[in-house]
Amino acid sequence: MPIGRPVAQIVLTPLEKEKLTLISQRRTAQQQEAQRARIILLCAQGLANQEVAKRERVCLPTVGKWRSRFAKARLEALVDAPRSGAPRQTTDHAVEEVITKTLETTPSARTHWSSRLMAKQAGISEHSVLRIWRAYGLKPHLVKSFKLSKDPMFVEKVRDIVGLYLNPPQKAMVLCVDEKSDTQALERSQPILPLRPGIPERQTHDYFRQGTTSLFAAYDMASGQVIARCHQRHRHQEFLRFLELLEEKLPKQPGMDIHLIVDNYATHKVDKVQRRLLRHPRFQVHFTPTGSSWINLVERFFAKITEEAIRRGSFKSVKELQAAIEEALMLASPSFVPKCVNTPSRQRYKPLDIVPIQTAP
Repeated sequence: MPIGRPVAQIVLTPLEKEKLTLISQRRTAQQQEAQRARIILLCAQGLANQEVAKRERVCLPTVGKWRSRFAKARLEALVDAPRSGAPRQTTDHAVEEVITKTLETTPSARTHWSSRLMAKQAGISEHSVLRIWRAYGLKPHLVKSFKLSKDPMFVEKVRDIVGLYLNPPQKAMVLCVDEKSDTQALERSQPILPLRPGIPERQTHDYFRQGTTSLFAAYDMASGQVIARCHQRHRHQEFLRFLELLEEKLPKQPGMDIHLIVDNYATHKVDKVQRRLLRHPRFQVHFTPTGSSWINLVERFFAKITEEAIRRGSFKSVKELQAAIEEALMLASPSFVPKCVNTPSRQRYKPLDIVPIQTAP
């Protein structure tokens, strides 16, 4: 007669074997679930508990526990059993009340619920409210902004621009053109305190406005190069000068078209600009939908310049701000030497001519 306690025999159906194999190999599965699945698979191969414990590096009672539990309840036995402890005091009705009030009502004289207000209203503890909100993914303290374009040609314009991105025409350049207008030269009211171990860089919240500049830029979608120029003002006259710069710098190959992606700003649609575009038919303009400048890739270039060279700086003049922009662009392409162009005397500062700059696409 066999000695010792009887060992439950594990015989798996094809469906159970497939499920256990999937759990044991799934990367997103918890380690304890994968280990239990491997134990059952080894037991189904006829191995003794000692051999299974040796292979999985667990103690012998662990193998016996999951073998006997699987033999009684099959796959459902592999999950954790309910833990002992005090019964739940928050009823289902209270949970439903908290969720309903959070989604459908607002407190008196306030715009949103707080955990304390909701706890007082529902008659439960603040921590219970927080647990309910966390379980259902509710965050009344957060708000996000959005804007839906009302352009009647929204779909057609999006298809046109996305088509240029994904499948540009042969023998053509696609330039994303826009202006970073009214870029302020802000001087902090006190010197910036440098970084120290355990202490971040510190700067005052107040500042002095020393003037503004407008950065005109054309981003080449294919190469990641940028043609940019700073102007004191943001009018159609400056936009016409920028178009002249593009005409001067871009290659003049026969049959080569230039596709410009611009937004619906008024300076892009005045009669003088339209007449100039008619005189230069190789420039083809594609307007983004109203309120959808996010589709223009040059906005990512502006975000990069703002984050790396402008936002945390302190500038005593517009000329110093332009120099910071120039230095940031030079670092992107060390072999490039920027060139300042002559400007009319009515302008206070010389625009900055930056051609070309290699940036991350």
